[in-house]
Amino acid sequence: MSEILRKSDFLIIPGVFNPFTALLAEKVGFKAVYLSGGALTSSYGLPDLGIITLDEVAEMVRRIREVTDIPIIVDADTGFGEVINVYRAVKVLEKAGANAIQIEDQVLPKKCGHLEGKEVVSSKDMVAKIKSALKARKDMLIIARTDARAVNGLEDAIERAKMYLEAGADIIFPEALESKEEFAKFAKEVKAPLLANMTEFGKTPLITANEFKEMGYKYVIFPVTIFRVAAKAMKEALEVLLKEGSQKSLMDKMMTRKEQYEIINYYFYENLDKQLAKDL
Repeated sequence: MSEILRKSDFLIIPGVFNPFTALLAEKVGFKAVYLSGGALTSSYGLPDLGIITLDEVAEMVRRIREVTDIPIIVDADTGFGEVINVYRAVKVLEKAGANAIQIEDQVLPKKCGHLEGKEVVSSKDMVAKIKSALKARKDMLIIARTDARAVNGLEDAIERAKMYLEAGADIIFPEALESKEEFAKFAKEVKAPLLANMTEFGKTPLITANEFKEMGYKYVIFPVTIFRVAAKAMKEALEVLLKEGSQKSLMDKMMTRKEQYEIINYYFYENLDKQLAKDL
């Protein structure tokens, strides 16, 4: 499955936060998914401040892997600690079913990459984390994210990216660049497989996947898009239920029972149960 990530020319990758959303992305036709830290923590009712644990992330990876073979890129924040923690995180997440993990160069407690007040560790410390991840991994891809643009400027982000690439990172992820021109400059100067984050309501203007592709990016993630759309729809549905006491006006906005069951492979399990009963 990691080969899909390695060999694909270009991938649009949606952020997911549970097995159902991963299955839905696969059914729609996506070739890989991104287990978004921002979406996952929000689904737990928590902020994206690095307070989620390795066990919580690994459990969700296992649950997604149980129901689908689609490649999973996992947001591993800062690697859940220092160099030795990164080593264990890679072991645990790869065993759980991750095909790639993202590690960022922020200081703990980390923040969403598009918020103010971030700090970054030294490039030397991040290089040590990358080398630790490489020593631990078997086949999993290591994505090095730099948050330096918002802290020290674009040039520092570029220099860090080159160091992370030299240390052995498979993919480079520049976070929170602020214009198409910055993304283009980064791609021109950093010769590596590049991942772009097209999140909403942040420092990056809305840029299409095709525009990123033309600039030289190999992957584009949309980490919290479907969570935000679903959250707004759920809020509106709850307001209707509270006000009207009925779901009648919501029916045309719903996925049907049949569509829901097709996504979760209900009929496979139903038929399997019947088949096994016959064999008794």
